[in-house]
Order: sequence, then structure tokens, then C-alpha cells
Amino acid sequence: DRNGSTVFDGVWMDDEPVIKRMMLNEENQLLHNHIEELTVSDGSCNGSGWTVLDLSFIPSLRELKVGDRCFECVKRVKLIGLKRLERVVIGNNSFSLNCYGNDPNRHFYLKDCERLRELKMGCYSFADYSVCEIEDVPSLEVIEMGELNGDGCNFFYASLELKSGSRRVN
Repeated sequence: DRNGSTVFDGVWMDDEPVIKRMMLNEENQLLHNHIEELTVSDGSCNGSGWTVLDLSFIPSLRELKVGDRCFECVKRVKLIGLKRLERVVIGNNSFSLNCYGNDPNRHFYLKDCERLRELKMGCYSFADYSVCEIEDVPSLEVIEMGELNGDGCNFFYASLELKSGSRRVN
């Protein structure tokens, strides 16, 4: 400022300070690599332009929250090598195009996320995915898919693989 004090110290993009908490919706689908918390609004990102969701270019991502009915056309989800990721929460009916179909080309990968503690997803999300691989997530404490004693259909046609580089899987 005019007195020589620092007003903002950090990363800038397009003459604005970079926002680390981002809301992705139909109007705003611009992502950058300094996001720490990414929230996707209900009913967003359903166009055919979204066929792969690969967030490996956001190494600072700590939390991913996806609302209901999002990313219906995405065939591959890759949450790989996100060393700071701690929490993933996905709403109902997301990443699903056909709740009662089986698409061999739809795959979910969650790998090498050493700080991830929580993976939660609502009913019917990933219902038509044929692959679910969860590998090398040593801090994972909670996997919640669908509702306890209720609806689910998550990865209905997939086999679930949990892999670890260590001998002990918690």
C-alpha cells in the first residue's frame, strides 16, 4: 500500500490473488493448480466435454466435494498422486449415466494419496462403473458408499480392489 505495507503476499492470476477455495458450477469451470478445496455444485459438469476427471495437476488439493447429479459423462476418474488430499465426498447420482447399466469403459482410480482419511459417496454414484481401484492410501479410515441398510448401487458391476505397498492394510 502507500505506506509500504504488504497487502497480499501470494500467487496471482489474471491480476487477481489466487483463490484456494473454489466452487465449480455451470458458470465457472476454470480450474488452476493452487486450489486446496474444490466444491462442485449440484447438477454441474454434465456436458460431453467432461469425459475424464484427472485432478493430478492440483497437487495442493486437500478436499474434494462433489454435489448430487454431477459429471454424468465422465468415463474415467483419476485421483492419483494427490499427496495432500485428505477428504473426498461425493453426493448422490454423480458419475452415473445409467444407474442400471454396466459400462466396461468407466473406471475409478484412487491411488498414492498418503493423507486421505475419508472417502464418502452417496447412493447411485458410480453405479455403471466397471472398475474401482483404491491403492496406496495408508491413512484411509473411512470408506462409505451409499446408505447403511439402504440404497447404494455404487460400483454395482465392479469388483473392489484395495491395494497397499505395505504388508498391513487398515
